[in-house]
Amino acid sequence: MEEKTLRRTVFNLGQYRREAVSYKNYEFFLPDNMEALLIRKQCALAALKDVHNYLSHEEGHVAVFDATNTTRERRTLILQFAKEHGYKVFFIESICNDPGVIAENIKQVKLGSPDYIDCDREKVLEDFLKRIECYEVNYQPLDEELDSHLSYIKIFDVGTRYMVNRVQDHIQSRTVYYLMNIHVTPRSIYLCRHGESELNLRGRIGGDSGLSARGKQYAYALANFIQSQGISSLKVWTSHMKRTIQTAEALGVPYEQWKALNEIDAGVCEEMTYEEIQEHYPEEFALRDQDKYRYRYPKGESYEDLVQRLEPVIMELERQENVLVICHQAVMRCLLAYFLDKSSDELPYLKCPLHTVLKLTPVAYGCKVESIYLNVEAVNTHREKPENVDVTREPQEALDTVPAHY
Repeated sequence: MEEKTLRRTVFNLGQYRREAVSYKNYEFFLPDNMEALLIRKQCALAALKDVHNYLSHEEGHVAVFDATNTTRERRTLILQFAKEHGYKVFFIESICNDPGVIAENIKQVKLGSPDYIDCDREKVLEDFLKRIECYEVNYQPLDEELDSHLSYIKIFDVGTRYMVNRVQDHIQSRTVYYLMNIHVTPRSIYLCRHGESELNLRGRIGGDSGLSARGKQYAYALANFIQSQGISSLKVWTSHMKRTIQTAEALGVPYEQWKALNEIDAGVCEEMTYEEIQEHYPEEFALRDQDKYRYRYPKGESYEDLVQRLEPVIMELERQENVLVICHQAVMRCLLAYFLDKSSDELPYLKCPLHTVLKLTPVAYGCKVESIYLNVEAVNTHREKPENVDVTREPQEALDTVPAHY
């Protein structure tokens, strides 16, 4: 989850390599393949040049230099580059000695790699194990004595043990906290909104109303769906609001209430329709359309505030296995944006319809999303950004994209 105003980008060296040369097999990584060594160094320099441009000229805050960096020579190159430009460096080293874990990791991660598209599973395993052998020839791990002046975390056997050294600032501290809370166990996260509420029917935002008749019907449909999935050790989370609790009650299983999952606070606009907001607060309505992520309702919250509020939820989701989160439109958008790596501009307009479950399965290089509509009708609460966002616009222009309601 992004910190406020924190901008970060990943610079994956594998992508630079693939743009320079097509991958054939492990022989590209042989320590005596001088032509390949030159290409790999050129790719590293090109990536570092882009890192410099991003951090120094594009107002970036964090650049993730995603590469093996397994030799002292390569890490020295990175450190010299950082010193020249005044950047801090934090190394992340993952060490795995368990053959079973390595094999499973290759199957989980490398089968989805662009290097192995449409390749046979066993051939991928064989090739990547040989590729690891190539790395091992010159591998020089971070050393407790020689590298005692560096900032780093070493992760052993996918989180069974950690070693942390010289954490310098808040960002590095948060990185360590994050890495010590995530896991690679296969699991799914089910996101859905509460059933349709009485205020949804009337086109009113916020509030704490109960479910409509269709909302109650959805709650039972959700219970049947979850039961049909046969999910082991499923945890259920809700907000403190009636509509999520009533939806969870139909499941007939224990659930945990999170105040952090409450819907965005609309302040003075709570329980108003969009038409009423336009009538009473036309300037506020326009300002929100101009920058929906950062706009804060008077006496209420912004999406940016909500993102910060949800950080503990995100961290706990990373620690868990199978979880069903019954939440609200703005909250679901924030959670979805985190797992799908959506920008702050995209986040407030992500579509999260009522009576639809999104099944998220984290995989290497992304997150698989499956949308399941449970066949219970509901009102549409999604409002697109109107073309005219100027404060002088006509009321009809402001209300062009307001969904129908009773």
